[in-house]
Amino acid sequence: MTWTGSSDAPPSARIAALISSLQPSERRVAEAIVADVGRAVDMTAQEVADFVGVGRASVVRTSQSLGYDGYPQLRVALARQRAFEQPIAATGDGSLGIMRAAMDRFVRALPHTAAALTEDVVDTFIATLDEAPRVVVAASGLSAPLGYDAALRLTSAGRPAEYIPDTLAQQIAARQLDPDGVLLVISGSGANRATLDVVAAARAAGATVLAVTGFSRSALVTAASTTLVVPPATESFQDELVQTSRAALALVIESLVEALVARRGERGRTARSAVLSVLSDSLDS
Repeated sequence: MTWTGSSDAPPSARIAALISSLQPSERRVAEAIVADVGRAVDMTAQEVADFVGVGRASVVRTSQSLGYDGYPQLRVALARQRAFEQPIAATGDGSLGIMRAAMDRFVRALPHTAAALTEDVVDTFIATLDEAPRVVVAASGLSAPLGYDAALRLTSAGRPAEYIPDTLAQQIAARQLDPDGVLLVISGSGANRATLDVVAAARAAGATVLAVTGFSRSALVTAASTTLVVPPATESFQDELVQTSRAALALVIESLVEALVARRGERGRTARSAVLSVLSDSLDS
């Protein structure tokens, strides 16, 4: 039996209504989710399967029995349910207090962000960017502004890069890459369907896929040639869904471009000089 009730019903209500009709393996998954919703929110389908002792397919079937396309959709619904159930923690006095608390959380998360990066992966990433004859940038949703920013920064560093806001146009550009071309993908979740379609187009063209994303287990990480994992400046997957911060990704992208300029040596300095000249000419006296 699958869920036929209101689409607004939270996962716990759906589980309560269907638990007796679920298959044994599905029931075990559902019971584990209800026992600790917070833990389930921060686990992938495979992690839930391993924890419960069933196959990943059982987790997917449970999600579908509850009326979701798959576990990612159930996971988001669980996070939404938990966010509505939990009171907002005190963060300080007034709007300024809230802003300061958010900034403090980000500062505390920075060492965690830096620790996730390794020198060999960063070096490979930057060298691939530097040497590619053509770079197309793919990003959509809340990561779209980062895609535009990355293309501008790379171009200013003497490494021309293309960013097209429309995701279908991104897919077309990716499919037209040569095998020695590069698709630079920026995605907080690593699971955005439109972005993954662009990645598939680049792979079909034989191009290299470089990814910057927030989670180490995602479809994007599996598909990319080289990935920089930048943990979000939040404490859980639920926080990432609710706050959807891209601050850590933005900081890493800025730092990447600085490292690229240093690698390019005189070419990088010449590009920077040209940028400053243009900026100077554009300013009113």
